[in-house]
Amino acid sequence: MSGHSKFANIKHKKEKNDAAKGKIFTIIGREIAVAVKEGGPDPANNFKLATVIAKAKANNMPNDTIERGIKKASGEGSSVNYEYCTYEGYGPAGIAIIVNALTDNKNRTAASVRAAFSKGKGNMGTPGCVSFMFDEKGQIIVDKEECDLESDDLMMTALDAGAEDFREEDDSYEIITDPADFDTVREKLEKEGVAMASAEIAMLPQNYVSVNSEEDKTALTRLLDLLDDDDDVQAVYHNWDE
Repeated sequence: MSGHSKFANIKHKKEKNDAAKGKIFTIIGREIAVAVKEGGPDPANNFKLATVIAKAKANNMPNDTIERGIKKASGEGSSVNYEYCTYEGYGPAGIAIIVNALTDNKNRTAASVRAAFSKGKGNMGTPGCVSFMFDEKGQIIVDKEECDLESDDLMMTALDAGAEDFREEDDSYEIITDPADFDTVREKLEKEGVAMASAEIAMLPQNYVSVNSEEDKTALTRLLDLLDDDDDVQAVYHNWDE
C-alpha cells in the first residue's frame, strides 16, 4: 500500500512555519474565527471547528491559544469579515495548482495570487480548470520517528476507525479518509497517542507530474514560495512530483 511520499514537503513547510509561528498561528486563528461564526464554539457540534483545531494541534498551537481564539470569536460584538476563496491555475511545465485563501479583501488577494503566478511563469485560470485533477480527502501524516505503534497496528487502528487507505513510506505513514470520516479517524488516533505531523482536509492530486527542466523547477519553486508567504493564503495544493 505504498504511495507518493509527501512527508518531505510537509517537513519543509513545518520548518518554515516553525521559523514564523506568529504567521501560521494568525492564519489558523482566522480559520477558528470563521468556523466559530459559522457553526458555534463547540467542536463536538461543529465539524469545521474540530478540523481546524486538529490542524492547530498538528502545528503545535498551544491549547490555551486555541481556547482564547474560540472565546474571542464567540464573544458578543465579535466581528469576523473573512471569507474563503479558491484560485486555480497552472505553473511551469503544466503543473496544476489550487490555492485556498481566507481574506477580508478579495480584490487584494486575487491580485496577489495572480502576481505570484505571473512571477513564477505560470497562469491563473478559471474556476474548475484544474480541480477535476484532485480529490478532496482527509489526510493524516504520521512521522515514523514519532510513532510508537508498529506499522500493522497503526494500519489496523486507522482502518478500523474508518480510514480508506494506509500507505507506508520510508519516513512516514499516510492515512487517507473520506472527508466525512476524517474527524472520527483523527480522534481515534489521538486517543491512541499517535502524534500527527499533519491532519487536514486536503485536495490530493490523482496523478503527479515530473518537472525535468531546472529553469522550470526554479520558477515553480518561486511561485509556490510566493504563495506560501502570502498572509491570505491558507493552503496550496499541486501535482508536482518533487
